[in-house]
Amino acid sequence: MSRPLGAVLGPGAELAEDDHVLGDPAAPVTVLEYGDYECPYCAAAAPVLRRLVAESDGGVRLVFRNFPIADRHPYALTAALAAEAAGRQGAFWPMHELLFARQDRLDDVSLRAYAEELGLDPERVVGEAAQPFGDKVEADFAAGLAAGVAGTPTVFVDGRQFSGRVEIGALRRAVATTSGTPGPVADGGVPDAAGVEPRPRRQRWWARRIGRAQREALAEDPQQDDAEHRGDD
Repeated sequence: MSRPLGAVLGPGAELAEDDHVLGDPAAPVTVLEYGDYECPYCAAAAPVLRRLVAESDGGVRLVFRNFPIADRHPYALTAALAAEAAGRQGAFWPMHELLFARQDRLDDVSLRAYAEELGLDPERVVGEAAQPFGDKVEADFAAGLAAGVAGTPTVFVDGRQFSGRVEIGALRRAVATTSGTPGPVADGGVPDAAGVEPRPRRQRWWARRIGRAQREALAEDPQQDDAEHRGDD
């Protein structure tokens, strides 16, 4: 991992240079999502989050970070790499939307087709060409662990974990009532609302998984895919 990340992006937190931002980068409220491209709940949340930003009159920015639950979703990691590779070609958000809209087809052939549809070089979003983006995906995942993320989607509004269904009315209320300060911080440095503290064995699990993904394509709560089913040691 090449850079530290603010795990929940509370008020005033600086974004990493390679964070992906939808909306005004200077917006006063930050909504941060940890998501997985094969997660059906993330796909359902995507248009709601876009609407929140579009109708905020510049008041809300959305940051997306990768949290692929690869043991449950065999194409989640390669899809994340493809999105990051598309971002290098200036098309992260268009690819992001396509991946969620067509998440039932995320094999390499489909990923190449989506790149062509967006006018990108299809050979740069899959295979060895996409592997350098593994560091970005790993850093996102580690930040999610630090934030206590246990499933997807996990959403934070100015550093406070959003709970409940990802619906426009509830999100607007969360934005309207944000105090501008993060919640109480637990001993591990994670706001209490963020959930459980990260477990080191999950970090070791990730190191093995990212290594495997560099060699090959990786063969519930009613509102969230659960990371507890990732096959920890």
